[in-house]
Amino acid sequence: MSLDRLETLVRALPKAQARILIALAGPPAAGKSILAAALVDRLGPGAVCVPMDGFHLDNHVLAARGLLHRKGAPQTFDTGGLVHAMHRLVHEAEMSLPDFDRTLDCSIAGRIAVTAGHRIVVVEGNYLACAEPPWAALASLWSLVVFVDSPDAVLRARLLARWRAQGLDADAAQRRTDANDMANVAFVRRSRMPGILTL
Repeated sequence: MSLDRLETLVRALPKAQARILIALAGPPAAGKSILAAALVDRLGPGAVCVPMDGFHLDNHVLAARGLLHRKGAPQTFDTGGLVHAMHRLVHEAEMSLPDFDRTLDCSIAGRIAVTAGHRIVVVEGNYLACAEPPWAALASLWSLVVFVDSPDAVLRARLLARWRAQGLDADAAQRRTDANDMANVAFVRRSRMPGILTL
């Protein structure tokens, strides 16, 4: 599916509800963020992008729980906060949402301002199409779900490059990619809802 096709699908959605939520789900490094930004740019000022990564638990919390080495895994997110925020997006005209800063490796509260003029919200993240609880509670909120994927070799190369760009040496980048990220890739694929569009 091309960006043109995705834009066409979004524009064809019924506009009866106050706000439309689009989910771009898929494994890490599949290109969700790039696709979401391109789609929002195509849709214009009435659209806004909200990354699921803004709901990462803080590194201090993850360290205290012994989960820092698994950052990005399902249990390292504030899933309840995400579900609550998505429900608010459906019903509230204006709200502020967190974003994720990759350079700082932390969430930034209130950095995304959703206004009454934003009729389409493009949400992107690994587990938005997950059929397992508590993520499955999101399914009823999406007007459209698209699964974005790439071959393992492409994902692994992108992830290695990501960690090297953030200062990890070659061995550390490889460990983080293979021990954590590729495990998350496998979970994202096997837990996704059946019958959704794939890009």
